[in-house]
Amino acid sequence: MYLPELRIGRLKSVLPIIQGGMAVRISTASLAAAVANEGGIGIIAASGMSSQELKEEIRKARALSAGIIGINVMYAVSAFAELFKTALQEGIDLVVSGAGFSRDMFTWGKEAQIPVVPIVSTAKLAKISEKLGAQAVIVEGKEAGGHLGTTCSVAEIVPEVKKSVSIPVIAAGGIVEGQDIVRAFNYGADGVQLGIRFAASEESNAAQNLKEFYVNSGKEDIVLIDSPVGLLGRALRNEFTEKLISGQIAPIRKCKQCLKNCTGNFCIMTALKNAQQGNLKDGLVFAGEFIEKIKRIMPVKEIIRTLLAEVEASQ
Repeated sequence: MYLPELRIGRLKSVLPIIQGGMAVRISTASLAAAVANEGGIGIIAASGMSSQELKEEIRKARALSAGIIGINVMYAVSAFAELFKTALQEGIDLVVSGAGFSRDMFTWGKEAQIPVVPIVSTAKLAKISEKLGAQAVIVEGKEAGGHLGTTCSVAEIVPEVKKSVSIPVIAAGGIVEGQDIVRAFNYGADGVQLGIRFAASEESNAAQNLKEFYVNSGKEDIVLIDSPVGLLGRALRNEFTEKLISGQIAPIRKCKQCLKNCTGNFCIMTALKNAQQGNLKDGLVFAGEFIEKIKRIMPVKEIIRTLLAEVEASQ
């Protein structure tokens, strides 16, 4: 199968592959640049960063790559507008946003002439996004890791979205191997987003023991948790999730106000940061539905080469 270029506004990606923006600090400059250097779209996860840190990561990525670099920032975070505008000021190539919806972001993107790509889970929201100025939509199904906005499969949603919009539709959720990419294009996708496959790469900013945790986990290790964001989240079973599910983690007493609205059942930024730094006892490890497909830690170049070989073999 031949993989076509992915055009988002004036951007033209040689490969129709977007690397997921995984927070906190798993998707940083080194990973984004490595993906961009292979012809895909590299994404820096801005959620949980300060504006200064985001500036530094964008500049570092620019120094490492001349490819397409974007950011992902959750609408749910309190610093959403600040981080979004910081990226625009730095001349980011595109902005991806999920975990909520902002009409203002399309105005900001239009003014800066930078594409805005929302993450959606329904044809209705995709249609609204296009009307407001979205240059593409990422359609995330129930197979995704992290926050879940639907109980429907990405294979069900993408065809519905394709009928509703004329902008590129990027499939996300459960896409790990070349065969998954082929299936996504067969059901109508114009591109794909991969998260966990790149989280377990050499260039990922995750601690080594977290990467090994990904590789050694299987379907039986997947759990759903109630996120303070107000959505269900798919994670991997560990001591933290066991305590969380059994009610052994005390609610937040001193809130850092990192989210616009927080249920207060635990501090998600602290839990994600713990995991990224290798503290798996106290860390929340988000992962997609098909974690068992991740067999080993590889450099991005090898991941891309393997994906393309698998795509070709699927003809």
